[in-house]
Amino acid sequence: MLEIRWHSRAGQGAVTGAKGLGSVVAETGKEVQAFAFYGSAKRGASMTAYNRIDDKQIINHEKFMHPNYVFILDPALAFTDDFTAHETEKTQYIITTHLKKDELIEMVPALQGREDRTFILDCLKISQETIGRPIPNTPMLGAFMKISGMFELEYFQNAMKKVLKKLPQKVIDANMIAIQRAYNEVH
Repeated sequence: MLEIRWHSRAGQGAVTGAKGLGSVVAETGKEVQAFAFYGSAKRGASMTAYNRIDDKQIINHEKFMHPNYVFILDPALAFTDDFTAHETEKTQYIITTHLKKDELIEMVPALQGREDRTFILDCLKISQETIGRPIPNTPMLGAFMKISGMFELEYFQNAMKKVLKKLPQKVIDANMIAIQRAYNEVH
């Protein structure tokens, strides 16, 4: 089973991103879960979202997991959240930050010893420059496609266009650019 935990703030699109990823994966015939846990349901409050993906029925509906991937959409949460909780020795971290990787690792002791499993990019900058709003969920998914190799980029973008089909074409196109940029910029 593949497990993903999203660390975000309400309003940054983590729930929508988790559900979007879930929709794309479900189209392949796999079983999927996408859900969230909110503290305060106010915009800007810290929250977590989750995905589980498996070939067989998923009977676990708890938020507890040993994540394969951890996404941090808000840079400040790398300093405040216990994002390494219940990690495995193979858990990979994708973190949005404006810092260089070595600077981030020096400032966040939890990342030390995890350098080879830590990936960075500035999802907030990408989303602001492409979509016009600081909603980093689709750039995070673009980075995830690069790191995980779950889907070829073109396949994922086409599947996401279907997920976003209710939005104006201009917004869909901007999200596709954001996904492409993140795929190219993550390191």
